[in-house]
Amino acid sequence: MNSLKFRRTAIAVVAAAALPFSLAACSDSGDDAKAAPTTAAEEATTEQSTPSEETMTGDQPFGPACAGVPKEGAGSFDGMAKDPVATAASNNPALSTLVTAVKKADLVDTLNNAENITVFAPTNDAFAKIPEADLNKVLNDKEQLTKILTYHVVGQKLTPQQLEDGSFETLQKGMISTKGSGEDYTVNDTSKVVCGNVKTANANVYIVDTVLMPK
Repeated sequence: MNSLKFRRTAIAVVAAAALPFSLAACSDSGDDAKAAPTTAAEEATTEQSTPSEETMTGDQPFGPACAGVPKEGAGSFDGMAKDPVATAASNNPALSTLVTAVKKADLVDTLNNAENITVFAPTNDAFAKIPEADLNKVLNDKEQLTKILTYHVVGQKLTPQQLEDGSFETLQKGMISTKGSGEDYTVNDTSKVVCGNVKTANANVYIVDTVLMPK
């Protein structure tokens, strides 16, 4: 009898000792269950309220001619960002005359292999402003063509903010000046940026409506 009472007492003690741990475990589990939805909600709120990097920096192409850039493919903004600048330009139909000139001057590799440059890229319409006879003469004069094309290249990546009131040395060793604000910029007071801040793998590109001529 005494042995039976002893066993019952021992079982009761063990059960009483185990009960707080059991309650604690249940309590922890309940807290986790309650915390999970809150955490998910907080993450969703944070994700919705945190703007993307592009939104934060406003680092987007701008200008009226940007509307003519394809939405997809190698000639799109995303496509051009993957290629070095001469290759990226070759995928943009509006820059076909420039691409022809770059090839004639043997500058494709030079531009593609350069690091952190800015290219002011004249459109086909910009080249069309030059009398045809004069343009053909330049296209067939490699030395002069090289001077003109390298005058459109600056050895650093320029942001739109730097163009607001800037003066920069070109690869041709001449100087260009820029001014403007917002989405309205001109180069050397004559050439207007029509699609700016276009990114390629190694360059920032500002497409302009007039060919720049070195002094």
